[in-house]
Amino acid sequence: MTTNLHNAPHKKKPVEQMLTEHGIFVTTQRRIIAETLFSRNQHITADQLLDLVNKNGGRVSKATIYNTLGLFAEKGLVREIHINASKTFYDSNASRHHHFFNVDTGDLIDMKERLVPLFLQSDLPDGTVMETADVVIRVRNQAP
Repeated sequence: MTTNLHNAPHKKKPVEQMLTEHGIFVTTQRRIIAETLFSRNQHITADQLLDLVNKNGGRVSKATIYNTLGLFAEKGLVREIHINASKTFYDSNASRHHHFFNVDTGDLIDMKERLVPLFLQSDLPDGTVMETADVVIRVRNQAP
């Protein structure tokens, strides 16, 4: 599990209010998952979130974690960052920003500054506009 560079806590709205404002029906399990997920800005996999929730005394199934994360992503509360076919991070900072992925450590790290891919604007297919660009730059540790 990795954290954002700014490591600022997620907006401190009550979890129930945040879920309701995004059209999500509040259940005990969703509240527990949201409290764990939004306790700080973080990049977390579903398995890591499951471990954290259960370690903190919550009892939810793996399916509930995946379904809830999918719902939160659909409603704009988290961003899904697909690293490869078998690894997806959920970013509790849903604002538009880009990432570095360290292939040696498995860490996902926010870029310090927003990367605006203006160079793509001129290459868009006719009749389209850019909705968003999600950039993940893969890096590795330097040899000592």
